[in-house]
Amino acid sequence: MPDTITVEHLVVGALGCTCTIVADRAAGTAVVVDGGDEPERIIARLDALGVRATHLVHTHAHFDHIGCLGELRERTGAQGLLHPGDLPLYATLREQARWFGVTPPEIVKIDADLRDGDRLNAGAATLEVLHTPGHTPGSVSFALSSPERPTLLLTGDTLFRGAVGRWDIGGTSLEDIQASIRAKLFPFADETVVIPGHGPATTIGQEKRDNPFVGANAF
Repeated sequence: MPDTITVEHLVVGALGCTCTIVADRAAGTAVVVDGGDEPERIIARLDALGVRATHLVHTHAHFDHIGCLGELRERTGAQGLLHPGDLPLYATLREQARWFGVTPPEIVKIDADLRDGDRLNAGAATLEVLHTPGHTPGSVSFALSSPERPTLLLTGDTLFRGAVGRWDIGGTSLEDIQASIRAKLFPFADETVVIPGHGPATTIGQEKRDNPFVGANAF
């Protein structure tokens, strides 16, 4: 059976957020992860793939990861999902944008919660929700699995190559983010590829060995 799953990563917005489109071309459906900006680019890729977004999901509620939810939802009819732990942060979306000198985005009602262990489907592809608090209280990562492909981790601003997300900007701690990474992400196989919310990809094995915050020689 041919593999009809497509996974595309777009770097969007002034802060270079990684937006991921998970599409099953045979089923004609897709899930968009972290549609933070440049909705026209995201819509253009969905159209080019011949798929319809059913869910717009977000690793957390900083404006660069969720800022164009309103326009994407209006254009696609997809449901917007966020972990409830980040609803208070989402309510500050316009203030966040002003702090960075960008046009404040629209705040729209979240359609449904993301909860640890939830599974969302784009045809034969599945995104499992992993609650990984630490960067924000409601931060989540997604484990993407599909036939004939190895698992891929979308970690938002929780785990980066050689770094972790900031933990000092609202109700979290270094211990929180370390615990989330070690309990929820490090159990995956060493060869598992990690796509962070910003910057280059890495692997679980590389971060176990070398990451100064959570690796073998962490301070």
